[in-house]
Amino acid sequence: MDPTTLAIAVLVGLLILLFLRVPIAFALCTVAIIGMFLIFAWPAGQPFNPGRALRPVQAFLGTDPFSFIKTYTFTMVPLFIVLGHVAHRARFTTDLFYAIRILLPRLPGGLAIASVVGCAGFSSISGSSMACASAMGRIAVPEMLKFGYSKSLATASVAAGGTLGSLIPPSLVLVIYGVFTEQSIGKLFVAGIIPGAISVLAYVVTIFLWVRIKPNAAPENHITSTSSEQIKAVLNMWPITLIAVVVIGGIYSGFLTATESAAVAAAIAIIIGFLLKRLSLEAFFEALQETAYQCAIIFVLAIGAKLMVSFVGITNIASDLVIWTTEQNFSPALVMLMICVLYLVLGTFLDAIGILLLTLPLAVPIIESLGYDLIWFGIVIVKLIEVGLVTPPVGINVFVIKSVVGDSVDLNQIFKGAAIFILADLVVLYLIIVFPDISLLLPKTMF
Repeated sequence: MDPTTLAIAVLVGLLILLFLRVPIAFALCTVAIIGMFLIFAWPAGQPFNPGRALRPVQAFLGTDPFSFIKTYTFTMVPLFIVLGHVAHRARFTTDLFYAIRILLPRLPGGLAIASVVGCAGFSSISGSSMACASAMGRIAVPEMLKFGYSKSLATASVAAGGTLGSLIPPSLVLVIYGVFTEQSIGKLFVAGIIPGAISVLAYVVTIFLWVRIKPNAAPENHITSTSSEQIKAVLNMWPITLIAVVVIGGIYSGFLTATESAAVAAAIAIIIGFLLKRLSLEAFFEALQETAYQCAIIFVLAIGAKLMVSFVGITNIASDLVIWTTEQNFSPALVMLMICVLYLVLGTFLDAIGILLLTLPLAVPIIESLGYDLIWFGIVIVKLIEVGLVTPPVGINVFVIKSVVGDSVDLNQIFKGAAIFILADLVVLYLIIVFPDISLLLPKTMF
């Protein structure tokens, strides 16, 4: 059987399984194994012989997935996940939100702005968009609703702010991207800092304009504080500030690798949590259980993706796609536009990691052939994925916030509010694409 024809058939089969709502990890594993079996059992120009495929497929499945998962780089995944869970259970995120709420000037929509900035702060230690949205949603949304904020603004601001967990380091999405593309995780983390800051600013401006146009969306900010309360709020932020400095400062300075910073930051969070008596043994074991559960999901996805990457490599379909793209004389800008549209469409029905693992085997060779920087492309992908996190019908962060507020807020209200933040995301995405130095400036200055 012709390898290109087989590869196309496997990709079509994968899309059918996804359409049937088969979990993407199992869909990837299934089609990759079947495709691998067929390519050995039915080589081009030869009759079908199942016995010819058994030994190479068994050998491949017995070694390749394990050798991939046991890589040193992947050890940072459980470390960053447990860091986020411990920080949440030790109430470091609560301190962060209330400190920002007190320190922010009396801007229109101040609590919504505080929730976005709080999400950015929590993103600097969690690495997960869903964890960020869930943690900040439980704190900020009830507070905003209590003060009379519109349901749409209160929920959408946190749903959008939570997406920053995919961009601001440490990002699990960037870790997985770096492993599959063999790019420096440290440089990817640092590359996300300026785009992350611009995204925060875009969300803040969006909230400000929203409240200016619709004053009823947020009441006048009557929260006042004394100098002593402000000082206390700043001091209460020291645990999360220390952790963020260790993660980002350690990587940027070159003093720590990304994996080392994850280990040190996780240890610091656990020690501080116990010393301040904010983290009980029960809460700690809950954090470990949640970490084990999330890691299992991520690693199964990674195994499925690795199998798919190996199958794509054997069929040479990626090389054929690069050649076809070159022969069509598409301009690099047009190719980039088509890739962006593809990611935006996939974001409407797939989760962030699923999108990444599904597309990298085909997208990366094309990007490399066009001479684009893969560090920059990683940030572009993450920004596109951020949009998908709040895009209907499967905007994961929207459903996370819905699970927090329950029946008190209609799902459509959250999606309508999130649509306004999507416009801000698209503006930021345009800037990142047109001005690559937004992403590449800091990595170029790393030690």
